[in-house]
Amino acid sequence: MAHRQDQQRRASIHDVASRAGVSAATVSKVMAGVTTVKPENAQRVLDAIEQLGYRVDPLASDMRRAKRRIIGAIMPEFESEFFGQMVTQLESLAEQRGYTLVAASSRESEARETEILARMHDWRVAGVVLAPVRNEHGPAAAFMKANGMTGVLIDRVLSDDAFDTVSADSAAASAEVAHALIGKGHRHILVVGLGEQAATVRARLDGFRTTALQLAPDVRIDVVLAETDVEPLRAQLRDYFDKGEGRNERPTAVYSLFLKGTLVALSEFRRRGWHCPNDISLVGFDDAEWMQVTWPAIAAVVQPVRQIAGHAMEALFARIEGEAGPPRARLEPCRVLMRESVGSPGNGPHSGSLQ
Repeated sequence: MAHRQDQQRRASIHDVASRAGVSAATVSKVMAGVTTVKPENAQRVLDAIEQLGYRVDPLASDMRRAKRRIIGAIMPEFESEFFGQMVTQLESLAEQRGYTLVAASSRESEARETEILARMHDWRVAGVVLAPVRNEHGPAAAFMKANGMTGVLIDRVLSDDAFDTVSADSAAASAEVAHALIGKGHRHILVVGLGEQAATVRARLDGFRTTALQLAPDVRIDVVLAETDVEPLRAQLRDYFDKGEGRNERPTAVYSLFLKGTLVALSEFRRRGWHCPNDISLVGFDDAEWMQVTWPAIAAVVQPVRQIAGHAMEALFARIEGEAGPPRARLEPCRVLMRESVGSPGNGPHSGSLQ
């Protein structure tokens, strides 16, 4: 019976120290990510942790700290591949440091976003990674500042006076899309998006429009934006194309500023019997598996999820461990993949549907 109880006993930090032949303080440093530990000692500690199945005791840690070994993550939604992959990366990075990640979705609501942050504040989380609904000036960031929370802002942000920010370089990526479309001869382009108040939407739109006009001053750029949902966008697109066809003014290319908008645009093309790229070209911001396997494959801006998550957690843990200094803003470069959905302007629609 005693042997069975010993087997079931949770391994302690002292067990790890004994197995690795180091002090408990050294184990604690390795778990906290301190880089001054000798590499050979750090490796022995990591091996012992794995062999013993050691986990940090959150209750014991909480008694010694004002903050818990919990990282909060708040994303606008979990349905897109971008935010789903982001949470997966953040979770892995948190666990490597001996922390637990608690993730929640604001469901594109600033009120819910702030409510979730209040709960995380009550839980005394060590830090928060926040992808705000709109931008760094919203109520959620204000709540974090007012309550002295440690956090990093990602994605829909540019820079902030209180928090480190990490996001994709949307403007540069959109400028590259403009180069590609103008270079193919497109002079009438529709841009579709969601929520112009979001920092990333503005950056993507401005980056595209500024570059396109510089390259071809005669280019016509139409913009269709829906504020909160894709269903209004679906109706707006249908109305836009109906009016354009009535005046024989259909665009030759569409650039969608978000993933769901790409799918909405493609669905409308299918409904009208238009083929990419012969009848109309299509580029979407954000990539997804379906965009790669459909025919034609859809051109996309690929966001650097792994890099954003990595630098966000690196900055967050540095602040948790007491790093001072002014907030830093970091922009990560995207990749633009011009797949088969982009070509030179065609000669008009023909019968049939997209494959």
